Amino acid sequence: MGILGLSKLICDKAPSAVKENEIKNYFGRKVAIDASMAVYQFLIAIRQDGNQLTNEDGEVTSHIAGLFYRTIRLLGNGIKPVFVFDGKPPQMKSGELAKRAERREQAEKELAKAQESGEAADVEKYSRRLVKVTREHMDDCKKLLRLMGIPVVEAPTEAEAQCASLVKSGKVYATATEDMDALTFHSSRLLRHLTFSEARKMPIQEFVYEKVLEEMEMTHEQFVDLCILLGCDYCEHIRGVGPKRAYDLIKQYRSIDEILKNIDLKKYTVPDGWVYKDARQLFLAPDVAASEDVELKWNDPDEEGIVKFMVEEKGFNEDRVRSGIKKILQNRQKSTQGRLDDFFKVLPSTPKTKKRKSDTKIKSESAKKRAKGGSGFRKR
Repeated sequence: MGILGLSKLICDKAPSAVKENEIKNYFGRKVAIDASMAVYQFLIAIRQDGNQLTNEDGEVTSHIAGLFYRTIRLLGNGIKPVFVFDGKPPQMKSGELAKRAERREQAEKELAKAQESGEAADVEKYSRRLVKVTREHMDDCKKLLRLMGIPVVEAPTEAEAQCASLVKSGKVYATATEDMDALTFHSSRLLRHLTFSEARKMPIQEFVYEKVLEEMEMTHEQFVDLCILLGCDYCEHIRGVGPKRAYDLIKQYRSIDEILKNIDLKKYTVPDGWVYKDARQLFLAPDVAASEDVELKWNDPDEEGIVKFMVEEKGFNEDRVRSGIKKILQNRQKSTQGRLDDFFKVLPSTPKTKKRKSDTKIKSESAKKRAKGGSGFRKR
């Protein structure tokens, strides 16, 4: 779910913190990708005749096709991806997972009705809602990525938190996910639409977290409280408090603790036994693997290993698979060029309004010489 309404709120309150880029602008960048989100997108989007791709044995292969070809596109644009996989969900997320199970059950009922009435559009809509990323899907993806020579990181708990940790440590440039809670975990940069921007002909949306805090005039702790008020995966939110009201309350009272002392509890319903403090702690100190213990290494692909997995085990066309591997090898050579700003530190420019005293003195002496008829330079 992420954080409800956060992207729009940032665009409204901190517009300079958001920019749109073409994928080519990330050449040479290392990016941590939320694997679960990417795989879910592939299962939803990569279909044939309205159904997920399957092999002759009836196994779903949409996730494998999506991961293979779109990772090749990322490499082709000079991006060095790192796929981060979720570990065990925090206990606090159990409520959200139960709600998702209820929504799936309702979707199953609606799908049955749509199939009975023959409403093709509704059948498609509810079929997509029933898509679920399984452990088998994730195991397939980990195996393929390792064969492709792409780093795989398995987070202790939430992938977004691990991605944010890698960004903060400088190991990667940004977190790529559609869930805005990567910012709540303090990812310095968040990229949305990265894994499907070219396929959907849409720009990548980049959020710069320090600019978000600067424009909103908030600390990280206040931003975390804002996100809890908006609605997160770990606890309920105050009923009746929407995005605008949540923002105004944080600006006025600076914390949930102070808000609870001052709001009209008859007008706004606070959940019984509200565990906002636990949610806050989870965002401020998430369970992640120490960045220094995470090794990121991009290797040459195992061509025969990929062919065995994709062609012999999963039924893909061998010519197309080998053609994809060839592109990976070509892109590996291209990516070694790197970015200029990886090698040179850009010094801050001197403001135009401020002049150094030495510059002023030189100009003053030159002006005096010109007044006397001299140029200030010795003739040859």
